[in-house]
Amino acid sequence: MSIYEKYFHGTFDDKGVLVDVDINYPDDFNFAWDVLDESAKADPDKRAMVWCNVMGEEHTFSFEDIRRSSVQVANILTSAGIKKGDKVMVALKRHYEYWFVAMALCRIGAVMIPVTHMLTASDFRYRFSVADVKAIISTPDNGVPENVEEALKDSPIKPLLWSVQRGKEGWRNLDEEMKGASDQMERPSDLRVTDPMLLYFTSGTTGYPKGVIHDNSYPLSHIVTAKFWQQAEDGGLHFTVAETGWAKSSWGKLYGQWFVGCAIMVFDFDNFDPRMLASVINRYGVTSFCAPPTVYRYLVRKGVPDMPSLKHASTAGEFLSPDIFHKFQERTGLTLHEGYGQTETALVSATFAGQTAVDGSMGHPSPMYDVHIVANDGSQVKTGEVGEIVIVPKNGKKPLGIFSTYLDNEELYARAWRGGVYHTGDAAWMDEDGALWFHGRFDDLIKSGGYRIGPYEIENILVEHPAVFECSVVGIPDPLRGQAIKAFVVLTKDHQPSKELDKEIRDFTNSRLAEYKWVRSIEFVDEMPKTISGKTQKYVLRKKG
Repeated sequence: MSIYEKYFHGTFDDKGVLVDVDINYPDDFNFAWDVLDESAKADPDKRAMVWCNVMGEEHTFSFEDIRRSSVQVANILTSAGIKKGDKVMVALKRHYEYWFVAMALCRIGAVMIPVTHMLTASDFRYRFSVADVKAIISTPDNGVPENVEEALKDSPIKPLLWSVQRGKEGWRNLDEEMKGASDQMERPSDLRVTDPMLLYFTSGTTGYPKGVIHDNSYPLSHIVTAKFWQQAEDGGLHFTVAETGWAKSSWGKLYGQWFVGCAIMVFDFDNFDPRMLASVINRYGVTSFCAPPTVYRYLVRKGVPDMPSLKHASTAGEFLSPDIFHKFQERTGLTLHEGYGQTETALVSATFAGQTAVDGSMGHPSPMYDVHIVANDGSQVKTGEVGEIVIVPKNGKKPLGIFSTYLDNEELYARAWRGGVYHTGDAAWMDEDGALWFHGRFDDLIKSGGYRIGPYEIENILVEHPAVFECSVVGIPDPLRGQAIKAFVVLTKDHQPSKELDKEIRDFTNSRLAEYKWVRSIEFVDEMPKTISGKTQKYVLRKKG
């Protein structure tokens, strides 16, 4: 029996599709002690993680290996004064030490703040100041220690500093200290499931990032993510591409997979190479794979290789064009199962096991959540009408996987929960079969000629043109329409900007759209302005006009 069956109870329809979920857990539930350690006790040698890097290094870690190493790290941290509730920043890319540290912090009740190695000194400075960080554990690569040191100049914050692997002068070396650390520890008696566990900084399109806090119940919500969306299997090997600084890493590189007894595939790289990813899948026999649409776009345009071990593929994070959906399916025989959620939530909707994937759809609402599409006044919209995705608590209880609060911002948290429901801020519509179709962020909606237009439906057509590698659509001021639709386009390497190509792309796109959605102008750009998490900053494009 997999660990998840101790906590998870599901109801299925006659087609085997999950339709209802009941997840029960004790008041002191803790993933490190109750999932990792119990897995190690049940089968110490069972594979938990396969790790490799671009240099050809590789390691296979059992559940006992992870347990032992995480206890060693926990003893190092507690000996240095890190205690329950302390916030520790972790910038470890895809280094295997991340999993040791994540489980160590969990088992002592400290709050982990995963961040990307791409942060600048000013990014670190902001996060240090608002989160009162007690320690940082960092990669020695990519100038991260130097940016941290720059951020700490003249700062009242004096966190403890650890680096890993070859180390950094002036910093403690975690790998070296682990060699002499004990691998035994008593379970603390004061751990509670309601204690804060994770703090993610979201990189919104405006303003400073918000600090999203999840408690120790959060891992339980990803049983559904791993088992019924990604279809990770007991004894299998799941590969999610995301770097550990992003919330998507928690969806596919840690919690749900271990609940169901599936090992995690980790490929430690800096520069994305689609063929190298495919070679990792084939070399290690990956059974399930999850990546953003950009990865599939590269795979399709470079030529999808044979991947015989792969049984399931999923995607989330941005719009997936039907063209990529169908070409990947034609080449591999696998349908891409889309999913949708936020840093503040677990998986909100997806194409789940037993359901048929439909290109462009985000699938059906997760049975964990009561999802509605509502108008501005909170009323339910009709089938096919655009409204906001909201989550309604069942039985008056906060849904599992929904964040606990925003860091030091109760006003923003209250706004997200106004009217007693969680407001995602995302616009969508629901079809007659109950499937969700993404329409856009409300901030990104274009109002032209009295119409409300979602940019994604236009971008969907634009990216089908063979010259368009990436695009983003915004509304710009227009005296006649209020807003006119403008497209910013990054061309593929074999195309150059020209008036002729401008007209060709607009004619190609507009011939497939209703007139009120027509693209009125195109600007060719070398790259899109993006947040540090890779989301296109449409507000920057709107300013360009």
